[in-house]
This record gives sequence, C-alpha cells and structure tokens, in this order.
Amino acid sequence: MSTLTWIIVASLLGGILSLLCAAVLAFNMRISWLSILVSYAIGALLGAAFLNTLPEAFELSENPMQVTVTVLIGILIFFILEKLVLWRHCHIEDCEAHDPLHGSAAVAAITTIQHEHDHGRSGMMVIVGDTFHNFVDGILIAAAFMVDVQLGIVTSIAIIAHEIPQEAGDFIILLNSGYTRRMAFLMNLLSSLATLVGGVLAYFMLHKMNFLVQPLLGLASASMIYVAMSDLIPSLHKRPEINATIQQVALILLGISTIWLIGNIFPHD
Repeated sequence: MSTLTWIIVASLLGGILSLLCAAVLAFNMRISWLSILVSYAIGALLGAAFLNTLPEAFELSENPMQVTVTVLIGILIFFILEKLVLWRHCHIEDCEAHDPLHGSAAVAAITTIQHEHDHGRSGMMVIVGDTFHNFVDGILIAAAFMVDVQLGIVTSIAIIAHEIPQEAGDFIILLNSGYTRRMAFLMNLLSSLATLVGGVLAYFMLHKMNFLVQPLLGLASASMIYVAMSDLIPSLHKRPEINATIQQVALILLGISTIWLIGNIFPHD
C-alpha cells in the first residue's frame, strides 16, 4: 500500500476500533476491564516512545540535543494544554483533575457517574478537547508513516491503546451531561474523524516540508511519555496492594513487548 493509504487506514481503523471498544466498556461499566487497558496502554505508549519514535528521531537528526529539547518543549506544551482544559475535559474547580487521588480522567469519570447532569456543558468540552487531540494524533501518525511503515504501525497501536480508556471516560462524561447513548456515540464518532483530517493534511504538508518530520517525531515521543506518566500511571497508584501491582507491572511489560514484537515483525522500509 502507498503511504497515504496506510495513513488513511490507520486513522479510520484506529478511530473506529477505539470508539467501539470504549463504547462497550462505558455502556457496560466494566471498570476492571478499563483498569487492565490503562496498564497495557502505559506499556504501549512507553514502548513506542523509547523503542521506536525516539530512536528514529535521533537517526534523522544531526544534533541529538535538538531531539531532547523538542521532547522537553513538547512535554511543557502538553502540560500547558492540559492546564487549559483541552485534554482533561474538566469544567469545575473540584473535578477529578484537581484531585490528587485521581490520575486517569477515564477511571475518574466512571467512578463519578452519579454526579448530576450539567445540561451538556462538560460534554461540549469533551468534544472540543477530543477533536483537537484526535487531530494532533492524526498528524503524529502521518509523520510516523512517512518515515517507515513499521514506525507508523507501532505509533498507531500506541495511540489506539491509550485512546480506548480515554474514550471510555469521555462516554461517561457525555452520558453524565445528559446526552443519550446514541448521541454520545455519534459525537465521539465525529470527533474521531479529526484523526483522519489531521493525518491527510499532514501527509501533503510534510511532502513540502520534510524538515518537520524529525520535530514531529520528537513531539510524538513527548506526547506518549506525558500521557503515560501524567494521565495514566497516577490512576494505578489507587490500588497499592501487591496483587494489583503485580498485575499492573505484567500488563505494562506486555504493552512494551507488543511494541517490541511489532518492531521485529515489520522490517524498516
């Protein structure tokens, strides 16, 4: 397949697959499943960042410090965006994002399903934030595929893995805001199409501006590291018992192993 075809397929398949899985989780309230997915997603994100995107960025750069500076700037940017409530979907001062006991917006959303409806205010914030987030994901997927197919596949899997628990939390927030299941699904579906838009636009843009590929790989690494360390890992600390910890470590290692295996199954172009 051509690079553009890979980008389109990965964007569409990733959006639809994560949306369907998230809907099953949210509508059936399988909190235990969500916890498992969060642990696996952490491994997939960290594996993709440290085993694939960062090494590729270093290979494309003549100055390694440019890559590390890009990653640092990226982490700061994502921190600021989260503070501006683009990715956390928080709309009130005492919500989950401001509670140190709540690390994952997805898990926190499920545990607070009994909150009163807010007439759609937080639901609209969810859609705005997710649309932007998905658009950026599409750009990162396109940048990865334009380096080689293996990197694109690994990046897509890592993004899908963390989108499932995130989307599940979004479904819960939408339902809690007064949206019907059908409307919540349609709104999330429309939001997921931003991944395709971002991917296709980035493909044509990067053909004319190849020098942006390396910085985008650095930003992709920063995004994966930040989401794993800031949004997902804190939620695991709510279960400090030894059995839960063993399960979490095993699933994180499984996520890393998945990325490593894919990297060996699909050779570099």
